[in-house]
Amino acid sequence: VYDVLETEEGQDQAFAKLETIKDDVIWWSAGADTPQLLADGEVVMGSTYNGRLFSVIEEQDQPVAMLWDAQVFDLDGWIIPAGLSEERLARVKDFLRFATDTQRLADQAKYISYGPARQSSAPLVGDHADLGIAMAPHMPTDPANAKNTFLYNYEWWADYRDDLDAKFQAWLAQ
Repeated sequence: VYDVLETEEGQDQAFAKLETIKDDVIWWSAGADTPQLLADGEVVMGSTYNGRLFSVIEEQDQPVAMLWDAQVFDLDGWIIPAGLSEERLARVKDFLRFATDTQRLADQAKYISYGPARQSSAPLVGDHADLGIAMAPHMPTDPANAKNTFLYNYEWWADYRDDLDAKFQAWLAQ
C-alpha cells in the first residue's frame, strides 16, 4: 500500500475512493468513539483499537465482532535518553528487561487484549484476570488472527504525514 500511496496517482486514487463514501463516514477522534458508535447502532463497521473492542464484546456483551483480516500491525518502542549516569542507565535497563520479559508481556494480556510483542509470550497467554475467558483468541498476535496483516511503516509516515494530513484536511473541508 505504501508504494502506491507515495505516488501522486496513488494518492489521487485513495482520495477518489474516499469521495465515494464521504457522506457515509463518521470520523472518530478518541479511542472510545468507535465502540460507542457500534454499541449505539450509529455505524455498522469501524476501525478501532482491539483492546477497546474487547471490552465492548466481552465485558458489555454487545453484539459486535472483531474482523482481523487486513489488520494494521503497530508496535510501540522504548527510548532511553542520552547522557544518563551509569547508575541510572543500569536502572533503566533493569526496568526494560523486566517490562519486556516474556512472562511479563504474557501477564499483561490477562488484563487487556493487546497482543504481546514477543512471539515467545504467545504460548504463555492465559485467561482474563476477571472474566476467566481465554485471551489468545482476542489477541492480534494470535496466529489465527495474524494471517493477513501489514506493518505500520513509521519511516514512511515520517516522510509523508504532513503532506497527506494537509491534503486530507483540505478534502474533508470540501
